[in-house]
Amino acid sequence: MLRREGWRVNRKRIYRLWRQQGLKVPRKQRKKRRLGSSANSCARRRAEYANHVLAWDFFHDRTSDGRPLKWFTVVDEWTRECLVLEVGRGMTARKVKEVLSAVVAQRGAPGHIRSDNGSEFIARVIRSWLAEAAVATLYIAPAAPWENGYAESFNGKVRDELVDREEFGTVLEAKVLAKEWRQEYNHVRPHSALGYRTPAEFAASCRRADSATLRRPDDTTEGNSNG
Repeated sequence: MLRREGWRVNRKRIYRLWRQQGLKVPRKQRKKRRLGSSANSCARRRAEYANHVLAWDFFHDRTSDGRPLKWFTVVDEWTRECLVLEVGRGMTARKVKEVLSAVVAQRGAPGHIRSDNGSEFIARVIRSWLAEAAVATLYIAPAAPWENGYAESFNGKVRDELVDREEFGTVLEAKVLAKEWRQEYNHVRPHSALGYRTPAEFAASCRRADSATLRRPDDTTEGNSNG
């Protein structure tokens, strides 16, 4: 980000200062697993171009008065764009359909959409809508969240950088801050997996080039290589 702003900096010095200041969010270490056994795992069925595979998921939080908040996220696995960052007291299947319909209207139907087997994702109204839109489903194996690695990684970032740092007084406040965070994530912050371009910049390059042959500079199989 410093280089994008015109600074001439030494990478090793910046990394040393970054560590000294404790700027890295501490994470619990988890045991590594080999490739998921499911054929729909992000390690086995990988995105090959923009809008090929979208990953969606939910996670939960609360406002300061203890009432529930439900967050709905959708990420393009190829461009790493955050397409949806919705929050509300609840999220019905019809609301999910409404949000996804807006995404499809803006950028066209994706080839596949990856998720777990939660009730929101297997609801009849969602299955019917996906079939009508000719979107294939990639349901991961039960109790295997790592198979939806891009969604899990993205949700972790939202928690670390927004949800766990802010105390939301109302749903409206959460919506406003979510919109600001999504804007910065897509248009300001560069990602190492995209050659230190922002998701919006990389997506624009996909539109200008043959997306079937364009490859990321650091094309890994993990869903956690965002910078």
